Amino acid sequence: MGIEHSNARVGTQASAAPSGQGYPFSGLVVLDLSHIYNGPYATFLMAMAGAEVIKIEPHGGEHLRVRASLGGAALPFAMLNGNKKSVTLNLKSERGRELFLQMVRSADVLVENFAPGVTERLGIGPEVLQAANPRLIYASSTGYGRSGPYRDYPAMDITVQAMSGIMSITGFPDSPPVKSGPALCDFFAGIHLYAGIATALYEREKTGKGRLVEVSMQEAVYASLSSNLALYHGSGGKVPVRTGNRHGGLAEAPYNVYPASDGHVAIICNNNRHFHALLNAMGREDLKDDPRFRDLKTRVAHIDEIDALVGQWTQRYTKAELVERLLAHRVPHAPVRDLSEVVNDPHMHARGSLQWIDHPQYGRIVVQNSPIRYEGVPPMPLEPSSPLGAQNREVFCERLGLSEQEFEDLRRDGVV
Repeated sequence: MGIEHSNARVGTQASAAPSGQGYPFSGLVVLDLSHIYNGPYATFLMAMAGAEVIKIEPHGGEHLRVRASLGGAALPFAMLNGNKKSVTLNLKSERGRELFLQMVRSADVLVENFAPGVTERLGIGPEVLQAANPRLIYASSTGYGRSGPYRDYPAMDITVQAMSGIMSITGFPDSPPVKSGPALCDFFAGIHLYAGIATALYEREKTGKGRLVEVSMQEAVYASLSSNLALYHGSGGKVPVRTGNRHGGLAEAPYNVYPASDGHVAIICNNNRHFHALLNAMGREDLKDDPRFRDLKTRVAHIDEIDALVGQWTQRYTKAELVERLLAHRVPHAPVRDLSEVVNDPHMHARGSLQWIDHPQYGRIVVQNSPIRYEGVPPMPLEPSSPLGAQNREVFCERLGLSEQEFEDLRRDGVV
């Protein structure tokens, strides 16, 4: 694979994350108790901004690491937990909590995405931790929030997609509701959690005090329903049907996925300039004065005719031929690509946003860098995710000052 060999090879040794000098979060210490997707993504973004992230896991590893036994499920853990130090700690033991509080006293941020009340029951809730370190940013992500009627509802990405309305508007009108393919709720929450942490850190620079930051998965995705909500409100409160690949608010045409001879291409024209450019690409300049297609409103009114017209044209060409023609006419479009094409995307590899690495546990894999760039420094070098507990001795002996004998005693007693 040419792309693979053109990218710099990343070392396979699971070493400590880079110091991050010159990056915005250089010098910050983040304690990461989070698991699966949304918390780990927030802390991954912090690590790639220069923070020292210490991932604290139970002895068996967090849930996503455990999924590694299922084969390909190991990749998400590697994607979200590079550039972090891994330690194990039994937070259900008194000594484990004591060690954790020692870590908290010199930390800047604590991130967790347990169900509401879990950390309080463990004796490490926000009040306890901020009493130990008033500068601490305690960041919590939950399905529905730390308060409210849904507070204790179990939450996973698919259940939040159902509760938030995403599932009701995904799919075609004559088919059952469908979940979105990606884990949208988890990652939307992770992005908002990162933003909340960064905002609280900015405030701490002025006040010297930390605070509790919380994000609800359900609330994080609500704004993404905007097109569909526009249709709902515009109809006087009539619940809209699913629109398939058409615009969620049925407010633009053409806006769909159209057949090519070897796949599909997405095309959108949200103004007359785009639509006339498409007609030029199609060789149908004669339709520019057609009253059915005069403006966006009339095109939406004739959406079925628009889709038939465009689809009959696109199916005569391959995806590559359509891309070449549509690019030449500056028509907004994109080929529908499969995951193999995306993993090997030459653009993302050229920018360093995707990289091949030799992972010590999972072999040759593709992982992403942070999508956030900081002028003056290159993207943070990617380090493979660490084996479970790989930095136990470093953190507990060097950071907390335990002797070798104390460390061995803790390991023997199942505390670390």
